[in-house]
Amino acid sequence: MTTRTTLDLTGLKCPLPALKTRKALRPLQAGDQLEVHCTDPLSVIDIPNLVRETGDRVEITERSNARIVFLIEKADHPIAKPNV
Repeated sequence: MTTRTTLDLTGLKCPLPALKTRKALRPLQAGDQLEVHCTDPLSVIDIPNLVRETGDRVEITERSNARIVFLIEKADHPIAKPNV
């Protein structure tokens, strides 16, 4: 059973939307969805880059004059961090 969580980040400026999205993704299970609402124009760059790093998937991106909406699906197997 998958769940969808909505994260309202309207009004927040870079880097807060990406940081809060990363934090919200951590506890999700594989297949769960996170719907993120932003108004910061830089989020169209930051959030897809974040999702690429975590190994999750951006399912839908909607953009209007008022806001940007991302639908992110938590991946089965996140990308492993390299050993440092």
